[in-house]
Amino acid sequence: MSLKSSIRSLVTMGKGMARGLPEAAADRDPIDLFSEWFDAANKSGILLPEAVTLATATPDGTPSARMVLLKEFSDRGFDFYTNFGSRKARELDRNPKAALLAYWPVLQRQVRIEGTVERVSPEEANTYFLTRARGSQLGAWASRQSEELETADDLRARFERYDARFEGSEVPLPPFWGGYRLKPERIEFWQGRLNRLHDRLLFCRTESGWEPTRLYP
Repeated sequence: MSLKSSIRSLVTMGKGMARGLPEAAADRDPIDLFSEWFDAANKSGILLPEAVTLATATPDGTPSARMVLLKEFSDRGFDFYTNFGSRKARELDRNPKAALLAYWPVLQRQVRIEGTVERVSPEEANTYFLTRARGSQLGAWASRQSEELETADDLRARFERYDARFEGSEVPLPPFWGGYRLKPERIEFWQGRLNRLHDRLLFCRTESGWEPTRLYP
């Protein structure tokens, strides 16, 4: 975190931001507003502003949550990637509903995103996979994500085996690895304010577009 961000964090912590969400924010497209907030988080010096919490649930409603990296967002939805054998993927495939939470404490902002989930196409997954560092590509091949691991040496051995297998060539997209896209139905923006009079602005998707509603904090 930069010195500027550290000072801002100390000044605002527990006090709320002086400037909240203006009334005109309700007229904004929520994806555009998210993009604006994401850019502000990037400029604030926050480490990994793209790190978000992903909440999933089994068909019987047992929840689980973990951090993932938001790799892309647009009108089509919010994209993240994983091993299809992971717990999150198994839950998403059986119960394709999820929630994402972006939290940027320096700015005293959070965004809650809820909706349905679908896999991105193999072509889209491959395009993203090619942008990853070679070590990360090999790590995707080496990890049997969420399965029991006897020792850390076993994982290193798998990494070295795939490193040798693809030596001198491009690392291909693993057939068991890819992306998911959360298609938002609800997006809520939260802005910390003085005296805990926080701003909450909820957008719900309707047949005619996004319907905004302000909420009590």
